[in-house]
Amino acid sequence: MAALKKITLALVAAALTLAALLIGRTVRSASRQPIVAPASLIDVDAPGAAATLAGALRFKTVSNQDPTQLDASQFHGLADYIEQRFPHVHAALRRETVNDYSLVYTWPGRSSGKPILLLAHLDVVPVDAATESQWTQPPFDGVIADGYVWGRGALDDKNSVLAILEAVERMLANGEQPARPVILAFGHDEEVSGERGAAAIAARLKEQGVEPALVLDEGGTILMGLVPGLSAPVASIGTAEKGYLSVELKAQGAGGHSSIPPARTAIGVLSDAVHRLEEHPVPSNLSASMGVGFEYLGPEMVFPLRVVFANLWLFAPLVERTLAASPASNAAIRTTTAPTIFQGGVKDNQLPTAARAVINFRILPGETVATTLDHVRRTIDDPSVGVEALSGGSDPSPTSDIDSPAFAYLARTIRATNPDALVTPFLVLGATDARHYTDLSRNVFRFSPTRTKADDLTRFHGINERIAVADYAAMIQFYVELLRGLDGMK
Repeated sequence: MAALKKITLALVAAALTLAALLIGRTVRSASRQPIVAPASLIDVDAPGAAATLAGALRFKTVSNQDPTQLDASQFHGLADYIEQRFPHVHAALRRETVNDYSLVYTWPGRSSGKPILLLAHLDVVPVDAATESQWTQPPFDGVIADGYVWGRGALDDKNSVLAILEAVERMLANGEQPARPVILAFGHDEEVSGERGAAAIAARLKEQGVEPALVLDEGGTILMGLVPGLSAPVASIGTAEKGYLSVELKAQGAGGHSSIPPARTAIGVLSDAVHRLEEHPVPSNLSASMGVGFEYLGPEMVFPLRVVFANLWLFAPLVERTLAASPASNAAIRTTTAPTIFQGGVKDNQLPTAARAVINFRILPGETVATTLDHVRRTIDDPSVGVEALSGGSDPSPTSDIDSPAFAYLARTIRATNPDALVTPFLVLGATDARHYTDLSRNVFRFSPTRTKADDLTRFHGINERIAVADYAAMIQFYVELLRGLDGMK
């Protein structure tokens, strides 16, 4: 009994020590949110600005993997429309055209310091003809109704193009000039890799010796009610984006009549390979993706969750299991595996002589195209399955410096224009034009000042793309504040 009592006391003491440690670390997890006064925002003619955006949405600037299939008249029409609607911009800024359709504007600053580079893209994804009848408003009519601007590009990404131009036009009309040079770079093929647009612009700027102090593109938004444990909006600043790889798998078969099948057909062999890849994904890595974000948001969460995120040394396995249970959060902590194409066979009673599958991987920072290919080969472990990387693969982007003056300035500007929002770094799961500019600057960030609710998530590249008129006006206010305060960025 005495020994049992000692064991019990030891366990109680250990539990109390652990509890004290957890609470102590929680209390010491100080907020990382910048403290700034709310900005005095400019008045915006919201209906007028919305009408200008709506006009831009009427141009069907749909990008195409084959540049010869692109509708030049739509891109040239949009460029002419922009010139007409923003006369001060075209009188004061130098405009260049890159590869026929991309637009670059240069605005001299009051000093010759390092410029800032604002990115957006002119192109949009197509609309599936089978879904057009499901749109509340026609996707290319640029309709304003029910407090929204409706149409393809309203969220991705003509809203950014037009909001940036509106901000510059407003400042020029007031006789304002930024403290340092500003470059606006609007690519025309972001939706099909950006090689002729953003990549060509970046190469030209590099040849000119341009070293931006800040590069800002789309990628993150202000998330409304989408982060568990937080009621406040969350402004997510993308500091990196995942890599991209599509792998082709092939298996061969003898063919013949289906009445005398072998033990494993080409389709069966390939099915096993795909199944193994799905059952054995690349291991998750919390620290490579969301760890820094938890440092920013953990101190702002309700108490039980605050304890968890202040003590990831203990709770990381639990957090990873929880995140892995949801497709959206699982994609943030690992290289994802997505079978997207499966082909094989031509007739129901004929054995296939070949089968083909394509698996798409979005690669987590810290991993590469090479390590992902190695994972595929080791996991399949079948010499009868051919494995080949398709063209267009890319490693994850470098992670930008969140301790830089550029990140601090961006965070302060977001907080000044959105006082209710919390700021956090995060990993962009898709690809943006920003990745083409990482050779120019360590300070490449991805954030668009739009407010995203749960029902907006399917509108990107989906049905009923739209932006609230009030939210679009707030975008213009953000860009004005960002450009006006550049003398405060070291």
